[in-house]
Amino acid sequence: MKSFIVFALVVAVAAAATVPVYEISGDKAAKVIRFDLNNIGVNGYDFAYETSDGKFASEVAELKNVGLENEGLEVRGFFSYVDNDGKVYRVDYVANDKGFQPSAPHLPA
Repeated sequence: MKSFIVFALVVAVAAAATVPVYEISGDKAAKVIRFDLNNIGVNGYDFAYETSDGKFASEVAELKNVGLENEGLEVRGFFSYVDNDGKVYRVDYVANDKGFQPSAPHLPA
C-alpha cells in the first residue's frame, strides 16, 4: 500500500510540474487556465483544473481505514465538458473499495 501512495504522489507531482496544451480539433487548441494541486501527502490529495474550452474537473482523495488491512484511498470528484452543441455534461463519481461509481443524469442506470 505504501508503494501505491508513493507512486500516486510521484504522478501528482509530475502532473503539477507540466501544464499541457492539447489539440481539440484541427484549428482549435485548449489551454489549461487554472490548475490547483493541494494537500499532497500520505493521507490523500486534492486537485482541480479548468481549460479554455469549458472542461472542469475536481478530485479529493482521503485515506480510509488507516492502519487496518483494508486501508485505501477513497476518491470523490467530478468532471464536466461542453459537447459540440453547447450542452454541458457533468459526471460525479466515487472510487473506493466498491470500485468506480459514476453518477450523472445522462448515464444509464
